[in-house]
Amino acid sequence: MLDTLILSRIQFGANISFHILFPTISIALGWFLFYFKIQHNRTGLDCWKEAYQFWIKIFALTFALGVVSGITMSFQFGTNWPGYMETVGNIAGPLLAYEVLTAFFLEATFLGVMLFGAKRVSQRVHTLATFLVAFGTSLSAFWIIALNSWMQTPQGFTMIDGRAHAVDWLAIVFNPSMPYRLSHMMLASFLTVSFFLAGISAYRYLRNSRSEANLMVMKMALTAAMVLTPIQIMLGDLHGLNTLHHQPAKLAAMEGIWNGGTGVPAVIFGVPNKQTRTNDYEISIPKLASFYLTHSWDGEVKGLNDFGDKIPPVAPVFFAFRVMVGIGVLMLLFSWLGRWQMRQNRPLPKLLAKGLVLMTFSGWVAVLAGWYVTEIGRQPYLVTGVLTTAQAATTLPTGMVFSTLFAYLALYVGLLAAYIWVVFYLARQADDKENPNFQLEKKSETSWSLFRT
Repeated sequence: MLDTLILSRIQFGANISFHILFPTISIALGWFLFYFKIQHNRTGLDCWKEAYQFWIKIFALTFALGVVSGITMSFQFGTNWPGYMETVGNIAGPLLAYEVLTAFFLEATFLGVMLFGAKRVSQRVHTLATFLVAFGTSLSAFWIIALNSWMQTPQGFTMIDGRAHAVDWLAIVFNPSMPYRLSHMMLASFLTVSFFLAGISAYRYLRNSRSEANLMVMKMALTAAMVLTPIQIMLGDLHGLNTLHHQPAKLAAMEGIWNGGTGVPAVIFGVPNKQTRTNDYEISIPKLASFYLTHSWDGEVKGLNDFGDKIPPVAPVFFAFRVMVGIGVLMLLFSWLGRWQMRQNRPLPKLLAKGLVLMTFSGWVAVLAGWYVTEIGRQPYLVTGVLTTAQAATTLPTGMVFSTLFAYLALYVGLLAAYIWVVFYLARQADDKENPNFQLEKKSETSWSLFRT
């Protein structure tokens, strides 16, 4: 039954799912733009300037949508989750304020110089503005991840009359899971943007764009992905070990482990069954989960049945985790294969170029899957051990929450479709300027017509 609590959770999930797409791109894309700027200043080559001028348009579009969606999300703390700020507002409020005062204002101030000041200020000042915008996006991620990590592994506070009060701000900010989450999220952003750059560049390549700037961006993006994907896999393992220690119920849901003990098998495939508290159609490898979780074949791992009814919804966490891992494997294969094919300036095979276009937004899928693992896996708590989701939820009528949820979903679907269309439109526009005499017979077709057989 869709009651007020479930609808509020769906609504906040929809808002944050839409919002997180855009900071995920703007964080790393800002640093890529800074790299383009540095390379142009150092070499004087026009290809770096051309790359900067093309991708800064997409950065501006992405930044704008991130700001708008972030505002609507913050309103829901008051409308849908009044118990959250009432209980932990003394901690969440300052952290969110720090993000606005130190990060957002920095980005907003220098974004104007970055977008419109190339011919009005010196190259040194313009490069500095680009750096400060990139730094601001990362600083914003720092504060948001600090707050979210505190909600996962809270410390440095005391409860007085049912409200959390800060005792040690350093302990709050640098809580046990924060370094792992921040590193994992930052690498996820760089991988998302690497495939975003490679995918759009491959799309232009399929439209016969052979500009030095486009080929350079594609090669650079694949190189970054080739290096960062294995690092992300190793960091993910460390993050998993941290989760095993601090949030064992979430880890058990990720792995589909119902019965804990020693020598626990790794579930390769299964369908979690909440009623029987087992996995249907399970395919598992004996003792493997104990080995990669504890680095011992006979290591002890707790199962979901060890936590009674204080467990998250298992199926969404279980499958989302496998989607995230699956996308990571695809990223590893495409980045290494693509970079190998482009060695020594060799042409990129058409089939591989189409595959890279399909992988354009693969980072979004992985980030959303990982975010669902993180947030759904924390249930039934909003702040682990302190505040449950049910305690923080609004008492507004179900119909009111449903109507706003429907409006949000309709708006977000439209905005997301418009964003993707504009990105590919900008790519086509850049190609038309590069090849003014080139006429596409399929000009009226959509960008996805390239995948017709």
